[in-house]
Amino acid sequence: MRKILVSGLLALSLAACSADEGAEDGSAHTGTAFGEQDLDSAESMERLAEAQRARQAHPGRAVYEENCAGCHEGGLAKAPHTSMIGMMTPEAVMRAMTTGLMQVEAEMLEDDQKVMVAEYLSNSKLGAGEQEPAPRCEMGDDWFDRSQPPVLKNWGITRENTRLIPPEANPLIEQDFANLELKWAIAIPGANRVRSQPGLAGGALYLGGQNAKVYALDAETGCMHWAFDAAGEVRTAIVVEPFEAGDAEADPLLFFGDVLGNVYAISALDGSLRWRDRPDDHPNATITGAPSYFDGKLLLPVSALESGPPVDPAYECCTFRGSVVAYDALGGEKLWQTFSIYEEPAPFRINSAGTQNYGPSGGTVWNAPAVDEKRRQIYFGTGENLSSPATLTSDAIFAVDVDTGAVKWTFQGTPDDAWNGACGTVNDANCPEEDGPDYDMAAGIILVSLSDGRELVVGGQKSGVVHALDPDTGEVVWQNPVGRGGVQGGIHFGMAAEGDLLFVPVTDMKDGRTYTEAACPGLHAIDMKTGEFAWRQHAPQDVCQGRQFCHPGNSQAATAAPGLVMAGSMDGVLRVHNSQTGDLVWQYDTTQEVTTLMGTQTSGGSMGGGAGPITANKMLYVDSGYGLYFHMPGNAFLAFGLKE
Repeated sequence: MRKILVSGLLALSLAACSADEGAEDGSAHTGTAFGEQDLDSAESMERLAEAQRARQAHPGRAVYEENCAGCHEGGLAKAPHTSMIGMMTPEAVMRAMTTGLMQVEAEMLEDDQKVMVAEYLSNSKLGAGEQEPAPRCEMGDDWFDRSQPPVLKNWGITRENTRLIPPEANPLIEQDFANLELKWAIAIPGANRVRSQPGLAGGALYLGGQNAKVYALDAETGCMHWAFDAAGEVRTAIVVEPFEAGDAEADPLLFFGDVLGNVYAISALDGSLRWRDRPDDHPNATITGAPSYFDGKLLLPVSALESGPPVDPAYECCTFRGSVVAYDALGGEKLWQTFSIYEEPAPFRINSAGTQNYGPSGGTVWNAPAVDEKRRQIYFGTGENLSSPATLTSDAIFAVDVDTGAVKWTFQGTPDDAWNGACGTVNDANCPEEDGPDYDMAAGIILVSLSDGRELVVGGQKSGVVHALDPDTGEVVWQNPVGRGGVQGGIHFGMAAEGDLLFVPVTDMKDGRTYTEAACPGLHAIDMKTGEFAWRQHAPQDVCQGRQFCHPGNSQAATAAPGLVMAGSMDGVLRVHNSQTGDLVWQYDTTQEVTTLMGTQTSGGSMGGGAGPITANKMLYVDSGYGLYFHMPGNAFLAFGLKE
């Protein structure tokens, strides 16, 4: 076993990102910026300032500050912070005030005041997300085809998170792309981002939305069977309970999480709720990574949106610990919960504003667990610490026993990484003394089996480094610093693997920091037997052409199919490559306007968030739009098929 130190390889690896490597258009790269747009450009800042001024002037602001902010700005420990409520739809906020948990507290408000508060907090109009995205199907109640079990086992396509579409799913092959056309499109109502990877079973496609909906759509035509209302945005993949083809009694469940930290099990047939739980009572707990299903268990990653509130120096930062929770998938009974930070947060220091700080905290789990059936263990990655002191289990890969939750081993990619949103701001009282660099082990961890008989656990980090580990011990086998890294990656949401090849999307966008290394945005292939590059396709330099919030580079999870690898870019273009050579097979600009099934116009945007393109039954499904963190908004879900 050989251990390669990342620091020793960094300059050598990143030097290849300059003039020696060609772009997809055949030109050589010169310099290091690759056409990236500065996050702090004058135009961007002015637009953000305009939006902020409009929000400050909203009539609901005064009502909220007078009646609600005392609890939700940190005055009550269990009350969700304003930033969390802002992730809800206005309809969900209204339900909380009229029939839900906040009914008593909101009794003093008039109906029009409740509307103003709901629209102010959600920053959207009441009713915008309630429109139906597609016509209703006319197939009757007995539409579910039990001869079609799930084609995707989990978010990672396989239990091992390889994101490799199997041949039995009847995916597109390279020759099909010359005969591909857009079959139908929908716009997610009231949304500026689409980041839920669909589940496929029974002839249906199951898709979550920013508007707190889950839709059951006909996979071939796009018509809608039913819609389910969640409490908050559904950004996770929809995971379908497995069943045997032809089982006349099959009544599978759909599993997913929402941004408010709830996990759901609903019927795939009619969308009825079977069970629901909130596994962590921290007010900022959220679920961003999809649950993984294995052997009757649902394995749920739990994260938090607690990096934003510390911008307020009066916020008592920070008290959340990431975890993975195992449930009995059928009944919803919690079996075990394993925290990524072993100690509970305790008072640690008084910040310069006089506010109590707590620690250790953080270690959020953003990604779906990979399942190792042979060893009966799972693998997942963790984020940075949110407050001091830094721990040994942040920015880490965990191996955990699937039956008991016991930790088998951990590997840390970047030590001493404690960071939150206060760092780099004018009033940084809540910034930990470590001050970053915020290099989460963000991408889903993968278990791979190589042609030489070895197995590896492979993790991708926002630092840009790929780590390959021994699954029995967690010892390093090889490391490769594929990208320069950054706050948004580096390696962000997910890699894919086929045989001995690992496909690594790299973002490397400008993020306000100063770097001496060259940026390497694009898609890169590694021979996992050696850890060396097989091929590299750098992001084209000439696509953005000054468009607002357009960036080269790949943030979205990549997806592989036999002979192919598909990668969505932050410039809004989906590119399909030959997996063995890296040659471009097909591309589609998702930012162009298309007509939806409802006869309206929509378009995509940057392609980020945890979802990747999916191909099955000779169809290709793509979601596009990422209206967060200086990226292009969009609300398009696109379905491609072969021309008749």
